[in-house]
Amino acid sequence: MAGSNGKQKTVRDMILSLGLIGIAAAVIYLFVPHDDHAPDLKRVDYRVELLTARRAASYPVAAPEGLPQSWKATSVRFQGDKYDAWHLGFQDPDGEYVAVEQSAQKRADFIDEASQGAHATKVTEKIGGRTWTRYTGGRYDALVLEGTKGSTTVVTGTASFARLTTMAQALKTS
Repeated sequence: MAGSNGKQKTVRDMILSLGLIGIAAAVIYLFVPHDDHAPDLKRVDYRVELLTARRAASYPVAAPEGLPQSWKATSVRFQGDKYDAWHLGFQDPDGEYVAVEQSAQKRADFIDEASQGAHATKVTEKIGGRTWTRYTGGRYDALVLEGTKGSTTVVTGTASFARLTTMAQALKTS
């Protein structure tokens, strides 16, 4: 009979151990912060890169002027060795992504890359006296201004066409 009492203690100890582990896991879950929303993106200052790009690029480099503070610049780069590629990324007031992309690269390849697979529609918009073509169907929607003094300009992102238009209206090359 002494043998069965030892086995009961072993089973009881195992159940108690599992219970303690469960309680510890619950405490950790409750008190360790876990945040499900997207991280807050840091605002970047793109003035130096813009001046550099405007000096080095083979075309007039565009950047927005007069956007409200609610538009947050989040990324910038100029790659002179890759067709004078200019990129300026923003988070719009709704938290959506909007980017200005310019390049002297072959137009079709550049538009496909910048819009991540979008295709031209028959819809055009007059913005600042120039005709922009809407692109849809890719990862991003886009507004495309083709053949501007040796470059293609694409305003693209996850934002609505209204927000893309706002960005396109704000673009200046001086």
